[in-house]
Amino acid sequence: MSQSYVKELLRGTIEPLLLFLIARLPMYGYQIIKELESRSHGYFKFTGSTIYSALRRLEREGLVLSTWQQVALNQKRRYYTLTEKGRLFLGKKMGEWQRFHAAVDVIVASK
Repeated sequence: MSQSYVKELLRGTIEPLLLFLIARLPMYGYQIIKELESRSHGYFKFTGSTIYSALRRLEREGLVLSTWQQVALNQKRRYYTLTEKGRLFLGKKMGEWQRFHAAVDVIVASK
């Protein structure tokens, strides 16, 4: 499968994937990158710029909130948490994804 096709598929899924992870546990950017890679068994390998751009968009839209937390003497990390608006948006997107997935399964499984 060509990389451009995969990129096109990911365009509409990156933000719901981020929201899904953040809904489970507040996370910082690099942690999100590693979690996506781990959970996808290496399939999703996002760059920092992709993830941080998406997180900034989500924050501007009021779907996530970021806070700086001290993690070591001279180190802070920006953690992202889901807002109530983000939870509602994620619920809607998950419903859309489930309907989409079911429709694709019906087509692929039919003979």
